[in-house]
Amino acid sequence: MTEIKVLVVDDSAFFRKMIVSMLESSMVIKVVGVAVNGKEAIDKVSELMPDVITMDIEMPVMDGVTAVRRIVRDHPIPILMLSSLTREGTHQTLDALDAGASDFMLKNFKTVSDNENDFKSVLIKKVTDLARRSRFINRKPNYSTSLALRLSPSHLAVSGQKVRPTSLSDAVPPHVKSSFTNRPFKHSARKYDLLVIGSSTGGPVALQQVLMKLPANFPCPILLAQHMPALFTTAFAERLNTICNITVKEAQSGEVLKAGVAYLAPGGRQMTLEGRQKVVRLRVSEDAMGLNYAPCVDLLFTSIAKAIPGGALGVLLTGMGSDGCEGARLMKESGSVIWSQDKESCVVYGMPQAVEKAGISSEVFDIKKMGENISHEISA
Repeated sequence: MTEIKVLVVDDSAFFRKMIVSMLESSMVIKVVGVAVNGKEAIDKVSELMPDVITMDIEMPVMDGVTAVRRIVRDHPIPILMLSSLTREGTHQTLDALDAGASDFMLKNFKTVSDNENDFKSVLIKKVTDLARRSRFINRKPNYSTSLALRLSPSHLAVSGQKVRPTSLSDAVPPHVKSSFTNRPFKHSARKYDLLVIGSSTGGPVALQQVLMKLPANFPCPILLAQHMPALFTTAFAERLNTICNITVKEAQSGEVLKAGVAYLAPGGRQMTLEGRQKVVRLRVSEDAMGLNYAPCVDLLFTSIAKAIPGGALGVLLTGMGSDGCEGARLMKESGSVIWSQDKESCVVYGMPQAVEKAGISSEVFDIKKMGENISHEISA
């Protein structure tokens, strides 16, 4: 990869110095400038034209959310938010993502001092992944920057979770042709008992786009596994519930599934389905299994293959890595159906690519069509 130019924005001299030092420890990253508030960042963007921006949220003169909104309006530059893990910080981070930020990391002194190497490796990976995606996007003049909302599982590494390296190439699988992804959709007339969706980097916006297309009388329950920290899933479920026709809530252990309700797996915990066919309940448990992700899409999909064999529609949306691929394979072997998001509308083409390359996904759709097609397939 060619040199990645980064602009670091933070009002704390300590964090500015730390972030610059960590980024420049990479052979491919060059910090071309720093800014102490959002206004200064806006001025420097036009001057420096960085490939990626790291952005603090709470700053004097102009906060990070306002700065993001101004920057993405004029420049398709990915922005990585550095967020505090507080309820206020959570809502501000979601606001920043709504405004067009690309991804976020949790940042506080204890997190960094206790897990400095993990923080540095995740920071560098996020910046390089965003730069790679940005260069792909900038070769596509019709790309909508409103899709550039990017949450990643890798922030979990700084709170004790492991991060699985991304080894999949970014090449389009030979069998995934544009004629396939753009063809008119025809529903299969199958009957479904459940819709389940797995997502990671870019998932919050993708999920919002999908769920807003589902009617209030959607005929089956919906399970959602989005890689996200605990406090964020609570706020994210609340936000989705206010803008969607269906009901969206954070899942609780022991709940009996209801049609037209979406259950979001709590961050930092595992969600599975227990029982068989019509008599099934949610199980939410602490992540004591040493898995790479919490929630883990593979674990959820695997439980569905056992509990509702042949009765579910599984969907893999944007996200790094391959979480969900093995579970999707088991679901398909049980008779269920797997769909995936196309490369062009993904923030990170990892999870969907994994099921497409493995021949597991039977349909590939642009995110703008995914919700509508799900509604036609299940509600028709």
